[in-house]
Amino acid sequence: MKDGERAHEVARAFHERFGAVPEVFSAPGRVNLIGEHTDYNAGFALPIAIAERAYVAGARRGDRTVRCYSHELGKERSFVLAHAWQRRGDFGDYVEGVARTLESRGVVLAGADLYVSSDVPLGAGLSSSAALELATALALTTLAGAELPPRELALVGQSAENDYAGVRSGVMDQLASALGRAGHALFIDCRSLEVTPVPLPKSGVSFVVCDTGVRHAHASSGYNERRDECGRALELLRRGGRPVTSLREVGIEELNDLGALLPEPLDRRVRHVVRENARTSAAVDALRRGHLAAFGRLMNGSHASLRDDYEVSAPELDFVVAQAQREPGVVGARMTGGGFGGSAVVLVDAADVTRLSENLRRTFRARFGHDPVVRVAVPSDGVRRETTPQA
Repeated sequence: MKDGERAHEVARAFHERFGAVPEVFSAPGRVNLIGEHTDYNAGFALPIAIAERAYVAGARRGDRTVRCYSHELGKERSFVLAHAWQRRGDFGDYVEGVARTLESRGVVLAGADLYVSSDVPLGAGLSSSAALELATALALTTLAGAELPPRELALVGQSAENDYAGVRSGVMDQLASALGRAGHALFIDCRSLEVTPVPLPKSGVSFVVCDTGVRHAHASSGYNERRDECGRALELLRRGGRPVTSLREVGIEELNDLGALLPEPLDRRVRHVVRENARTSAAVDALRRGHLAAFGRLMNGSHASLRDDYEVSAPELDFVVAQAQREPGVVGARMTGGGFGGSAVVLVDAADVTRLSENLRRTFRARFGHDPVVRVAVPSDGVRRETTPQA
């Protein structure tokens, strides 16, 4: 279904439920090509926004109540902006978190009815939460007659995820969803928040995403634990005489000396972050030079580091990556996203996409007893106002 048709479908569903004519907003999920668990360490990342999007249809109300219905979950959540916040542990925490964050930043919101429908699979490591946050942020600001630039909307989304949903993520997911550009990856400096579009090959290769179907919940998984480990490592480095404010500032040449300052597994956590930043910078250079074989080797190295040093992979992810790396035409493969399940991304010759997809499904089913979902990731544009359908 084309984007315009999808937006009209969501608008019609809104009208049937709420009886008003909405405006429609959307934001994409993302696939991170390389640079994992670096964003909350002020490092580098290289994601693409993808074609799968979260859609929010909305209409202004005459009071200060926000009603939000999720099509996929079949649940409605309501809250009053003037009332105190209370976490409920459902999708509405993200919506209400965005609203509360906007108001804390001086945006006076109106009440609204919202209808959410998303193509971004939950828990697949493709950042369904950031897509929801960005589409909601644009919807609420627009309905209130306010305007924020995409980068500011990304920071609102991150704050909502950190402070209201309880996931201490970095800002990479939200920046990718806000600033995605068709045909490009985004080289993100998570310290300065500078985002540089990097052209991707226009033909010849594809990024294939294999969703293992293994689901994680970041807030109850090792994601926050890894962030705590990085914080403890940073404090120990400072006590040991390193005047660093983030792990971004630790150099490759310092890694051999970390054992004297950091216990296991903190030394391995830092080793991953430092080398992953170097891999990401090298990957950008490889893309710009058209050196795809080098880019693929960096993807492979990233997965090994995430598996062995950062320990955020899963048996299903390791299987997909190892299988893909043996397939004809594959340039490189790695897990993508926070880990503990979710998806892997594979760079493959375009002519070999069908064979790769079939072989991944067949071998995965034989090993784990169910089919993974395999799709081609299409680099796409970021958050946007879709349309204003007529009744």
